[in-house]
Amino acid sequence: MNIPQVRLLLDEREKAAVNAVLESGWITEGPQCAAFHDSLLKLTGAPYGVFAPNGTLALVMALLTLGIEQGDEVIVPDCTFIASANSVVLAGGTPVFCDVKPDTFQIDVESAERVVTPSTKFIMPVHLFGSCADMDAVMGFAARHGLLVVEDAAQAIGVHYRGQHAGTFGDCGCFSFFADKTLTTGEGGFVVCRDLHDYEWLELLRCHGRRQSGSFVHPHMGWNFRITDLQAAVGNAQMAKLRDTIALKQMALDWYHYELDDVDEVQFVSVEKGSEQVPFRCALLCQRREQLSVYLREWGIEPRTFFYPLHMQPCFGYLGSRDDLQFPNAIHGWEQGLLLPCYPLLTRKEVATIGNAIRGFYA
Repeated sequence: MNIPQVRLLLDEREKAAVNAVLESGWITEGPQCAAFHDSLLKLTGAPYGVFAPNGTLALVMALLTLGIEQGDEVIVPDCTFIASANSVVLAGGTPVFCDVKPDTFQIDVESAERVVTPSTKFIMPVHLFGSCADMDAVMGFAARHGLLVVEDAAQAIGVHYRGQHAGTFGDCGCFSFFADKTLTTGEGGFVVCRDLHDYEWLELLRCHGRRQSGSFVHPHMGWNFRITDLQAAVGNAQMAKLRDTIALKQMALDWYHYELDDVDEVQFVSVEKGSEQVPFRCALLCQRREQLSVYLREWGIEPRTFFYPLHMQPCFGYLGSRDDLQFPNAIHGWEQGLLLPCYPLLTRKEVATIGNAIRGFYA
């Protein structure tokens, strides 16, 4: 059996939507983008939003719009994909890492308290693995220290915290539509904000310093951070079945619990109180993780690890953040964390096969 990490839920609806755009002769930003934009605002409840080419550049756009300056420090959790920190560098800032919680692997505000300096201007909570960080704690921390909040909600489309959609608590929230996300356009991103002034700056930033294409007067400096109607057409088709996609992913996670809840060597990553979960993957802590990964591959099952801690990344050696004692939980996640497939097309039989393989390994 071959069970990959990702199997895309694409069908005739996406094909028909893309063909319609090609036949229209209008493939840049147009009516499909407008429709996708409106449906994303309706889904998230955000008052304003703009597209970005991908989730990384969505974060860059948010930081630039909010006025990041050279050398401004941005607190980033140590356990996240490197794009979170890379976006800070690209925007001219300096990422400063804090640890995550040992049970949820969401940002740990107590650890963040230990790295605040006079240069700290932002905090970037990351909603990891399809659930939300403790946004009550994050927003309280930001208020105490006078910080701006940019939420990395790349893995959290359709996820709510205490009834409010991820990405809408801070000054800006950023989403990704990469291929393995719950809603995909292949590549693509979206930035939401609450302030009209920030929204106007986002529009200028993404369209060469002008509010609308077609004008050759550019009041401000800007770049090309747009997407196409081809991508948005796929997004609209995906949006039409988002409720089913979420339900199927949650059902797959329930199957995993049925198969593995009584395996003593395996522990499911917890979810913050008040947060929903739309699983990005099935996230586990496993004894002898590396040997288990090899065993699963022999069964034709593709596992992944948690993210390599940012403070240990060779490319961030210049930051001098290599004190492992400050990041015990991120390191523990790297050493024992295992991500299993949890996509909508995953079958009950495939989850049973994965469960049997894991049971067999520990037996």
